[in-house]
Amino acid sequence: MKTKLITALVFGASSLVLSGCVLNVGEGDKGWSTGNSWERVQEQNRVNLSKLSLGMTRDQVMTLMGTADFNEAYTKQDKTINVLYYRTQRTREDGTTTKDECTPIVITDNRVVGWGEKAYHNM
Repeated sequence: MKTKLITALVFGASSLVLSGCVLNVGEGDKGWSTGNSWERVQEQNRVNLSKLSLGMTRDQVMTLMGTADFNEAYTKQDKTINVLYYRTQRTREDGTTTKDECTPIVITDNRVVGWGEKAYHNM
């Protein structure tokens, strides 16, 4: 009888403790937890790209666009070049963001000189 009582108490206590456990398995790209949040991010990035203008500073771009998915920096002919990549289109359903799914923003000496593949390849 004592063994049954102890077993019941242990089982009851453990079920109370474990009842608060939740397992959250994210789906979608880049670990996004809600179904279409990556689509909203892409759409917002496309909207924000339309608000860019040549000559904006890097800080202005970061304020408008937020943190880039990728970034590069290098020097070419004594000019500092930064390239910020923002996700704007999905090409594969593989759960990761790649540069080919992003639009590059090219910044030379702290000023936007262009965005998109043509701007990037002309550097």
